[in-house]
Amino acid sequence: MDVLVVGAGVVGLAVGRALALRGHTVIVAEVEKAIGTGVSSRSSEVIHAGMYYPTDSLRALNCVKGAQKIYHFCERTGVPHRRCGKLIVACDAGEADAIANIHARGEANGVAGLELLDADQAKRLEPNLTCTLALYSPNTGIIDSHAFMLALQGEIEDHGGALALRTPVQRLARENGQWQASFGGDEPDTMPFDAVVNAAGFGAPAIAARTEGYPAASVPRLHLARGNYFGCTGKPAFTRLIYPAPRIDGGLGIHLTLDLNGRVRFGPDVEWVDEPDYRVDPARAASFYEAIRRYWPALPDGALFPDYAGLRPKLTGPGEAAADFRIEGPAEHGLPNLVHLFGIESPGLTSSLSLAEDVADRLDA
Repeated sequence: MDVLVVGAGVVGLAVGRALALRGHTVIVAEVEKAIGTGVSSRSSEVIHAGMYYPTDSLRALNCVKGAQKIYHFCERTGVPHRRCGKLIVACDAGEADAIANIHARGEANGVAGLELLDADQAKRLEPNLTCTLALYSPNTGIIDSHAFMLALQGEIEDHGGALALRTPVQRLARENGQWQASFGGDEPDTMPFDAVVNAAGFGAPAIAARTEGYPAASVPRLHLARGNYFGCTGKPAFTRLIYPAPRIDGGLGIHLTLDLNGRVRFGPDVEWVDEPDYRVDPARAASFYEAIRRYWPALPDGALFPDYAGLRPKLTGPGEAAADFRIEGPAEHGLPNLVHLFGIESPGLTSSLSLAEDVADRLDA
């Protein structure tokens, strides 16, 4: 088939690669001037293990499978990564049940290697850590997400696919047994495709709304949650990722992550916004200090500085339960050779290679 993939973030590129490997002719259309400038460009770059998500949900299934696939891909292609491990910590007795529940859910989800540690065992791993209980996940890791996306792009092109930058998709219409895609940009045109995958991230609902025949009532409402990150001066005090017990505000709490150079950063928090805005308010540092000092009391005054912010395309808003990934293929909407991907937030990076195989299977069915 000739397949159009809309969106050159990590999921769109993974989908394009999966389809190209199966022998399809692929064009990945991206509205921006480079790959991975949206959701994919401003994450924690964590390879998640899969213990947070409801058992049998799309997030759980694709995260666990995706983590295995992404480690294998990185080892084969040389994409920089490190299986550094993670500690999810309880800082008081009231959080211990939450940690125990994550442990049980992780085991039900098939996450390997999870281990409950008491305070002394956790401190032997991370001497600067203060907690009452911790769940150790040895298979959590970090990745150079841009290098990963470049490798995906390379495999698309190696198998005959192409990337079209600055190419917004303005309309999708069914005609003569094919999808007619109308493109804007510097050279507006209309091209026929046998199949279309909408992996446009923030723009996915808008693409769905411009798809002829797709029910307007099925177009999801997008909620934007900004996640702010703060960097930390000084010598890194930890060698593993540190996550607090999850919050109920749509996030996993202000956690400590590392990049591949060992640099420490904290975040994200959850700040609901109406429009894309990547500015970090320095005043939010106060809430960061308070949250971080629950598990790292020795965090020095003045150590935090505004770093960057990312946006998550959520399908539910403040006070609502987190939604699962939403994958709509022909079986869901009745339109042939069309797949829409909605609400692909965390763990979207980890899940990308698994999601790509799911999409490819739906088109090949």
